[in-house]
Amino acid sequence: MPASLLIVDDEKHTREGLQMALEDQYDVYLAANADEAFNLMESEKFDIVLTDLRMSGKSGMTVIDKALSLAQQPICIMMTAYGSVDTAVQAMKRGAYDFLTKPLNLEKLEILLARAQESETLKQENTALHERLDKKYNFEKIIGNSASLNQVLDRVKLVAPSKATVLLQGETGTGKELVAQAIHQNSQRSRGPFLTVHCAALAPTLLESELFGHEKGAFTGATEKRIGRFEAADGGTLFLDEIGEIDASTQIKLLRFLENRTFERLGSTKQVKVDVRLIFATNRDLEQMVKAGAFREDLYYRLNVVPIVLPPLRDRKDDIILLMDHFIHEFSEENGLPPVAFSEGAKHVLKQYAWPGNIRELRNFCENIVVLKQGGSVTEYDLEPKFHSTGRGETEAMGSAAPLTLSKEENEKRLLRNALIQAKGNRTRAAEMMGISRRTLHRKLSQWPELDTLE
Repeated sequence: MPASLLIVDDEKHTREGLQMALEDQYDVYLAANADEAFNLMESEKFDIVLTDLRMSGKSGMTVIDKALSLAQQPICIMMTAYGSVDTAVQAMKRGAYDFLTKPLNLEKLEILLARAQESETLKQENTALHERLDKKYNFEKIIGNSASLNQVLDRVKLVAPSKATVLLQGETGTGKELVAQAIHQNSQRSRGPFLTVHCAALAPTLLESELFGHEKGAFTGATEKRIGRFEAADGGTLFLDEIGEIDASTQIKLLRFLENRTFERLGSTKQVKVDVRLIFATNRDLEQMVKAGAFREDLYYRLNVVPIVLPPLRDRKDDIILLMDHFIHEFSEENGLPPVAFSEGAKHVLKQYAWPGNIRELRNFCENIVVLKQGGSVTEYDLEPKFHSTGRGETEAMGSAAPLTLSKEENEKRLLRNALIQAKGNRTRAAEMMGISRRTLHRKLSQWPELDTLE
């Protein structure tokens, strides 16, 4: 897609002449003064701003200042009939890429614009590459040694270099977006963009516009043309999370794209073709949704080319402590606080917990502990009651075959455990609470050594 260019000049014939000369190569917008330029920059994202220096009203320097204050800074080029070394130096110091004097030489201008874009592209690619590496999206940075996780990673390593569409399935918080990032980072598209759309966060009409873009006047409030995520991700990867939430209309448009790799912006009949790899994710059972008539069967088979199911954390118990150590270190460094140590009793309790929120819940737990404890140690007594519960979460973890009643031995073991927790490890107090002697309590602890960590 062509780069967007804003030309700011109070001379009508100059700005319209430049538009005629450059509109074959660029998506050109015009402004007759600084205020018009400010309004356009509020509503549109520009790759390049070409502005005159001396204009009626505010000068071109204010246009450059405004452009360089934006979150996504465009390339700024100054032009003036009053060229001087001092003016050129001032414009460059403010952040202008280069400086041209009037009357403009169109050939030189075109060369300068092309060179500026190449320079900006290289800078963005370098920045994006470093950001992705800094964020540690490589496979080896996905924490865990469990068999279930290794099976997933083996499959991911096979699919990453291909062009295949991928469907990531798993409960909320299992790390689907992290895996999608790893697939992109280890593909031939790693230098291209990686964009994410959380489908459930947008209303159907907004989602369609977000994905495919729209033309000016396509609907009420569409005052300008907008490029959608499919076009913005051209040459890279588009990750569509919570794909099970999209409505029937968007399902049809998505199916058409998967069939011929083209789409239409809202309010347009023009076919747009892009080269985008799609990775989908869902925490819902799409196959059951197909049977219920809530999801198109033909779309399901189109996006389910390579299915990858991420295991819940309760099926990765051996990874819980590894992940916990990683997050504790991360948040300690981030907040400038000493790391927190966990007793063996605390680790045992945390490994038995079902973690219904999966890795996301564990990560939030670690951040909370680091901030509130600020160093020191965490014992089983410091953990919230939910971690000690063997009710709903533990029953779910055991499956539907879990017994509805406990044996006499299990009931006694649970009572002893709760007494030790309430007594904060004081065995004499725990024995009194249970109505047994301290000698009997010691005999029980030798019978159940896992409770002997509560000290």
